[in-house]
Amino acid sequence: MAARHPRHDLDDALLTPLRFSVMAALRPEVEIDFATLRDLLETDDSALSKAISILSAAGYLAVRKGYVGNRPRTWLTATAAGIAAMRIHVAALTAIAAGLPPVP
Repeated sequence: MAARHPRHDLDDALLTPLRFSVMAALRPEVEIDFATLRDLLETDDSALSKAISILSAAGYLAVRKGYVGNRPRTWLTATAAGIAAMRIHVAALTAIAAGLPPVP
């Protein structure tokens, strides 16, 4: 039986550059606030909010809302499921790219 192509291990929730970047920026033991993540990823509030909604629905990140003084804040943390999904996704990308010739 032929080996299964690694593209089958790519995760639909991680296929957009922004969602992939969000997960790459997060760690399970570290919270990052929305504004810091937005600035780090050089995106806008709307695009980041949509990405967070999709990743949260997939169970890949935890969202905590609160206040600093009287200002609302949102903090994000990668979940164990999100870290595992990223590892599988990156391994699939690596396996797919392994057949490419080196960059001159």
